[in-house]
Amino acid sequence: MPVAADLPGRSYPDTQPYLVGREKVREFARAVGSRDPLSLDVEAARAAGFADVVAPPTFAVVVQDLTLSQLLADETAGVDFSRVVHGDQRFTARRPIVAGDLLTGRMTVTSVKTLGGNAMVTSSTVVRDADDQEVVTAVSTLVVRGDA
Repeated sequence: MPVAADLPGRSYPDTQPYLVGREKVREFARAVGSRDPLSLDVEAARAAGFADVVAPPTFAVVVQDLTLSQLLADETAGVDFSRVVHGDQRFTARRPIVAGDLLTGRMTVTSVKTLGGNAMVTSSTVVRDADDQEVVTAVSTLVVRGDA
């Protein structure tokens, strides 16, 4: 099944709220090789003016993944996960993500381009906090491989 022609412009509902945990931030920081004390040490983060540890900038992918799961579960989208490779990832932060944040994400498919028989599906996920303030926008491109 090819990627749906009407996929560009399709939005999905807000994700369930995700509570950013201190240990999740620390685990993510270690996983990406960060040694930034703001991500690992509560006292260092507080001394810098934050309420708790600060997530590395790419931590937003945790919430974005919840929105991508909606796309992949949408049988009408025509995105076969077994044929997907990740093509591109970008983040635009309004403020750092901090442990204790309650975040939701809303994804909109912004474009679908065909190149060499493959579909390139680009989506934008806006991550908002409990006050409905934008925290970060994550833009991702998935390459859906065409038939061999």
